[in-house]
Amino acid sequence: MRTPLVAGNWKMYTTPSTAAELAARIKLDTVNVDFADIAVFPPYICIAAVAEALKGSNIEIGAQDIFWEPEGAYTGAISARMIAESGCARVLVGHSERRTYFGETDEKVLKKTVAALSEGLKPIVCIGETLEQREAGITETILDTQLKDGIGALKNIDALTIAYEPVWAIGTGKTATPDQADEAHKYIRGLIAGRWGDNVSRNIRILYGGSVKPDNARSLWEREDIDGFLVGGASLKADSFRDIVNSVK
Repeated sequence: MRTPLVAGNWKMYTTPSTAAELAARIKLDTVNVDFADIAVFPPYICIAAVAEALKGSNIEIGAQDIFWEPEGAYTGAISARMIAESGCARVLVGHSERRTYFGETDEKVLKKTVAALSEGLKPIVCIGETLEQREAGITETILDTQLKDGIGALKNIDALTIAYEPVWAIGTGKTATPDQADEAHKYIRGLIAGRWGDNVSRNIRILYGGSVKPDNARSLWEREDIDGFLVGGASLKADSFRDIVNSVK
């Protein structure tokens, strides 16, 4: 049975002081959680403060992005090694906002994933279609391409988590229905089975991300192929994030 994972992506919100306060509240609110894995992804500049606030807890810390080179003259870039030594266990790769605003391509997703794995980080690789692509009926084609070109060259994906993010549902207040989300998750799991085998497919976690809130989390979680959530705005409030965590109990 796959252990659920609930991850909070704080995006470009919080400062070191407010991030530490939020982390401390989440730590307190989830101290008795033994039924799920929990992770938070603060901005780079807040990682150290969050790591200090989460000492003694089982909550993992992740970065929102990395660069694929280990070091060099890449002004403004952050390497996997830097992230790993700062206390992070995970990293987001290919988030739709990175794809939309920063030119993230599937080729870059592969490079970043390889870099993350080389430093022992556990990547959460994000894939998902836009509204135009869904309306054009090419959702499955997009998912197939992003999965194949993004991680298809990897022989071993045991350390990976996949996050399905319908781009049209991120930050819009719209959420894929449980049926829509489950259909996409089943399709992704089938693609994984076809490329890496049934055993990998059965064990890999596929998260749903897209306007997840306490009032819709449970109905999504009840679907067989949804293994947890990548939470955006609702993770910036400790009580709503706690409620989402509790929804997977």
